[in-house]
Amino acid sequence: MRLTVFGATGAVGQEVVRQALAAGHEVTAVVRDPARLPDGLHGAALHAVVPLGDGVAVRAAVAGRDAVLSGLGARGRKAGDVAERLTGQVLEAMEAEGVRRLVVVSAAPVGPEPADDPLLDRVVRRVIGTVLKEVYADLARMEAALAASSTDWTSVRPPKLTNGPLTGTYRTVVGGTPRSGRSIARADVAHAMLALVDEPAAVKQGVGVAY
Repeated sequence: MRLTVFGATGAVGQEVVRQALAAGHEVTAVVRDPARLPDGLHGAALHAVVPLGDGVAVRAAVAGRDAVLSGLGARGRKAGDVAERLTGQVLEAMEAEGVRRLVVVSAAPVGPEPADDPLLDRVVRRVIGTVLKEVYADLARMEAALAASSTDWTSVRPPKLTNGPLTGTYRTVVGGTPRSGRSIARADVAHAMLALVDEPAAVKQGVGVAY
């Protein structure tokens, strides 16, 4: 497939690029700072590296692509409107070029809480939700923009992210959140994103992922 990856210098974005290249896909990386893309991700299969701020280049980067994947988001607790604003640029470029398939990273607290979650998990969820209130509010607005768009979007909602190895073994719940889902490695989030590109049931849905 021909894929465009936004946020390719982020931890999840790097994994998406790495795994997509390993699977033989043609990848275009769109990043805020091209100099931050690790040398190990450069290669013959990496079609192009495009700066996010160049609107014309971004449109060209998504034109004719089979799917777009995004790891865009805040890098700290003070999110502002990072996810909403940057994803808005992605949506604008995709809609201008008639590209439909989009898979993005969000977060588990943006999705529904499992009805049967144990009390401890509910308490922890609320504490984390308070600490990262701005981040989750930004992601919620991002998801609202997705829902209002013409794209065939999927929002992947992980809980706590770790730097563990790729396992390929995790739970997914379309339209929901895995019970007692407390963590997942960024490598497995990337794996899930790539797997969901071709999953019709995930179109216009949030998908909870966790171990």
